[in-house]
Amino acid sequence: MNTLIKFASVAGLLAAVSAGTTTAQSAEAMRCSHQLPPAHHIAVVIDKWAADIEAASNGEIDVQIFGSNSLTGAKQNATSVAKGDIECAFSINPQWGKTLPLMNVTLGPFAVSSLDALNKWDGSEAAQFLEEKLLTKGVKNVTWLFTTRSTAITSSGKALIAPADFAGVKIRGLGPVPDAGFVAMGAAPSAMSGSKVYQALSTNVIDAGLTDVSAAVSRKYYEVQDHVTVLPLFSVYFHGYVNPKWYDGLSDVAKAAIDGAGKKAAIWAIEASEVSAAKAPSALTAKGMKVHIATAADIAALKAVMVPAFDKAFADASGEDGKTLIELVGKLQSN
Repeated sequence: MNTLIKFASVAGLLAAVSAGTTTAQSAEAMRCSHQLPPAHHIAVVIDKWAADIEAASNGEIDVQIFGSNSLTGAKQNATSVAKGDIECAFSINPQWGKTLPLMNVTLGPFAVSSLDALNKWDGSEAAQFLEEKLLTKGVKNVTWLFTTRSTAITSSGKALIAPADFAGVKIRGLGPVPDAGFVAMGAAPSAMSGSKVYQALSTNVIDAGLTDVSAAVSRKYYEVQDHVTVLPLFSVYFHGYVNPKWYDGLSDVAKAAIDGAGKKAAIWAIEASEVSAAKAPSALTAKGMKVHIATAADIAALKAVMVPAFDKAFADASGEDGKTLIELVGKLQSN
C-alpha cells in the first residue's frame, strides 16, 4: 500500500513538473536588448514595462530584458531585430543616424522642450508618421520613452557655457545632424553610445561629455569631470520596437498586452524622467561637480549659432519628409 502511495506521489510530481515545463515552453520568448545600466531611470521603466506585458498576456509572453549591451551592441540593435535574430530592442533616437535621419527631429536645439508637447507625443500624428517610416526599416515601434528634456554638458577645468567655449573642444557627439550645432561653434564631436563615454572621458579621447542630466549621475561622469552645464538643449527618447513578423504571429491577447504596456510606459517614462532630472543637479553637486544652470541669455547665445546649423543639416538629410514632420511636431507645441 505504501509502495503504491509513494508511486502515485512520484507519478503526480512528475506530471506536475511536466505540466510546468510544457507551460514554460509554450510561452513566447521576447528577448529585448538595450544599452542602459540598471540604475538608469529608463532601465527601471523598461523592467516595469516587461512585467506589465507578462501579466497582461496571461503568461503567453516571456519578456527577457538584456541591458548594458549584454545581448547585442547598441549599434546592432535595430539590425538584429529587423533580421529576426532577436525579437525586441530599444534605441536612442540619434542612433538611427543616416538610416532614418527623421528620428533626429526632437534634437533640434531647444526645439522640443515643452513638457506638454512630450505628453502629447505618444499617439500623435508626428509619432505615427515616424512609426510608418520605422516599418520601412524592418521594425515595428511599440513604445516611446522620453528620457530627458534636460541636457548635461560635462567638462574639466571650466564649464562650457558660451559658443566661444566650445572652440576646439572634442565633445561626445550624437550623429551628423544633431552635431551640426556643435560644429558651428568650432567643436569636434565624436559620435559614440552612452556606454562608451565614461572611458572616452577618463582616457582623454574626448574633452567633454554630452548626455541627459540623469545619465550624468547614473553613469558616474562626476568621477572623471568636474564641471557641468545643465540646459534644455535636446529632448531625447529611447523607443522600443519589435520584429514585425514576430509580432504578427502573436495572439490578439499578446498583441494587446504589448500595445497596452507601451502606452503605459510612455507615461511612466516622462514621469520618471522629470523626477530624475529634478534630483540630478543636486546629486552632481554632492559628488563634487560645479553645476551651472544655463540662463536665458546663455540659451539665446547658443540658439543663435546652433539652430541655423541644425535646421540646414536636418533639411539636407530628411528632405520633404523632414518638412512634413517639422509641421506635425509644430502642432504638438501649438495645440
